[in-house]
Amino acid sequence: QVQLVESGGGLVQPGGSLSLSCAASGSIFTIVDMGWYRQAPGKERELVATKNSGGATKYVDSVKGRFAISRDNAKNTVYLQMNSLEPEDTAIYYCYARLYTDYTTWGDYWGQGTQVTVSS
Repeated sequence: QVQLVESGGGLVQPGGSLSLSCAASGSIFTIVDMGWYRQAPGKERELVATKNSGGATKYVDSVKGRFAISRDNAKNTVYLQMNSLEPEDTAIYYCYARLYTDYTTWGDYWGQGTQVTVSS
């Protein structure tokens, strides 16, 4: 059993900052990729940022230069620092992890989601 528990999020004014964190726990052998997706009302879920075990990162174009993803591999935790937030960043943010539970068994896991609202 694997769980992803998110924290952070909330309400912030445009131009403000927020940070999210997500800790994975349970039967984890190794985490291959970890990061964040988001889903705004009426839109499909989209990748925000991910960081793999080799350190390579991916960002959606709309957040480049404003958001920064980091990982603490020892703690199986991923962070998302969000700066210069815009109303368009309003969404439910979901933590994501692709991980192995043993040498051969892998799967994609999701957190429960945390609301980020950017509004004046």
